[in-house]
Amino acid sequence: MKRKEWVFPAVSGGLLLGGGVILYYSGAAFLPVCIALVLAYLLNPLVGFLEKRGLNRALSIATVLFAIACGVFLGAYLFAASIIHEFQSVQISLPDYAARLYDYIPPEVKTYLGIETPAKAYLQLNHLLEQVKGVSFGVARETFGFFRKAVTSTLAFVLSVLGYVITPLYLYYFLKDLPKIRDGIADLVPVRYRSALSARTAEIHGILSGFVRGQLTVCAVLAVLYSVGLWFIGIDLAVVIGTTSGFLFIIPYLGTLFGIVFSTIMAALKFHDLLHPLLCLGWFGVVQAIEGGIITPKIVGDKVGLHPVVILIALLIGGQLLGVLGMLLAVPATAVLKVFFSSYLSWYRSTSFFTGA
Repeated sequence: MKRKEWVFPAVSGGLLLGGGVILYYSGAAFLPVCIALVLAYLLNPLVGFLEKRGLNRALSIATVLFAIACGVFLGAYLFAASIIHEFQSVQISLPDYAARLYDYIPPEVKTYLGIETPAKAYLQLNHLLEQVKGVSFGVARETFGFFRKAVTSTLAFVLSVLGYVITPLYLYYFLKDLPKIRDGIADLVPVRYRSALSARTAEIHGILSGFVRGQLTVCAVLAVLYSVGLWFIGIDLAVVIGTTSGFLFIIPYLGTLFGIVFSTIMAALKFHDLLHPLLCLGWFGVVQAIEGGIITPKIVGDKVGLHPVVILIALLIGGQLLGVLGMLLAVPATAVLKVFFSSYLSWYRSTSFFTGA
């Protein structure tokens, strides 16, 4: 490669490195922008669908955002009403739950905790609640003082809060200019690499869009199935446990584990038998079988094409590196790496080193 041809890669690498450093040290300010960019990527097909029906892009964006806002507010209202009703029922049954939970505690543990009788346990519980209240008020007071000091002494905090407030504005402009952004990035790619990069980009777009939208749909279906099944079994907080389990399924296997643990505990506390915990376990098993055999293949299909073992390893590595965020990004990031690895394998198999030519 000639000397002049190194200029552009060197400058590009320097700009990417500088951008990475800026993002690292000011990630909180850029996080709302990243959220808006991801939402724009997910909502762009809806906007394009309305554009094909004759609406201009601005009106299409406004229609999509208005419909989503109405859906979110309506869903939040219905979910909050259901939660309030369920928590009221649990509050009525709370003494019975406490008594049954007390029966499960081994005598040695009761002696160690100083709760040999229910009366002593009641006194200890009241004392613990008073301590929790005191700690809560103290934490709230300290937190308020910290935020007040931050607001009055630092402009960065104010700008960070403002960034989240104007995230819908970011989203609108990203949706409006997404085709221009895409075309602008494509124009920066050297002509001789455009066809190959376009093919890889189209493949990645197909995987990510299909997986993310499909996975969100699967989570919503699972939330309904879990909630309905637990409600028929008679579990308190059925909607809370079912909905949380469904949407935690965005991280594979996490939602199922959460639902099994909490539903069986609630069943044991309420019914004091073995049948209802087994019914909860069986229902989660049935739903998982339906999800693996019908729901995911029909909605998501084989978009990702990753082996379950690879998914588990990716989740463990992502959780170790970035916590919950890493677990969320583990599967799509691994799918993108698979695209580039497949391209590398295709190139490697065509080389003279592999063929022996």
